[in-house]
Amino acid sequence: MFTTTESELDDLYAAIEKSARVVDVPCARDTVWPSLTAYGTMLTHSVISFRVVTDARRSGDLDYRFLTLPRDIDPYNIALSNKLIPETDHPVGALLDQVRKQCPIDSYGIDIGVVGGFKKIWPFFPADGVQKVSELAALPSMPPGLGDHARMFARHGLEDKVGLLGIDYHDKTMNVYFPGLPADCFEPRAIVSLHREAGFPDPSDQFLSLTEKAFDIYATFSWESPRIERLCFPVITPDPTTLPVRIDPRFEQLVDKVPFSTNDRRFTYAATSSPQGESYKFSWFYQWQPRILDKMKTSDS
Repeated sequence: MFTTTESELDDLYAAIEKSARVVDVPCARDTVWPSLTAYGTMLTHSVISFRVVTDARRSGDLDYRFLTLPRDIDPYNIALSNKLIPETDHPVGALLDQVRKQCPIDSYGIDIGVVGGFKKIWPFFPADGVQKVSELAALPSMPPGLGDHARMFARHGLEDKVGLLGIDYHDKTMNVYFPGLPADCFEPRAIVSLHREAGFPDPSDQFLSLTEKAFDIYATFSWESPRIERLCFPVITPDPTTLPVRIDPRFEQLVDKVPFSTNDRRFTYAATSSPQGESYKFSWFYQWQPRILDKMKTSDS
């Protein structure tokens, strides 16, 4: 396992602090530092990204994310033992262990908010070990809504295409991701059909022009309702000005201000829909590894 020096963690914290300052989010070292030291032996060698959102209910924070963490760790136990999240009897607390027992894990990711603290763990499945919606839905702690929508996902060619999950301990939700899909899954008629089956309003023309370039589809479920909470379609690009839509002006001004540790810049702009309407998420990769492109396609590909 890689080791990380305190100097490297200091540099990482400085990048988080600078990014928070650029997006006008308060950043306190006492809040951020415990998360860095809890996972410190692996963080600075991972893929690192930052994210902000337009949705008013979920804005006001800067998320910093670490991907490609080793598969032989238990990221939930690390978070618990370092008091980054509390013990819970909620099903969200048992889900990762059930996934680990049933499914092969290739790597992990974690998501932490500068303000909101530890939020999410992503278990990534290997390319030759993608999972079925129906089998994941049978896990005892899985939100029942996933099983309720298994046939819908199957009708859209997604039943056996689950590449990773996102378990959100902060919001008590779960994301199911379908990466590496063929282009016809992102055609406007397919996106409109998926929205209608999910009970969402038809997407706008702007939304559809962006989702046509997406590399992934993911759906969010909670334990409180059988419905789909959100659908999201991220697009990755080295230059946000080449996207088929203008990104939100609040994000556009960040492009040349946020820090990067490499010259190979990558951004994601994600179109997100819910029963309440459309919103967007903007991310940038502070530390990038080309191998992550295996599950993505750039907006100009």
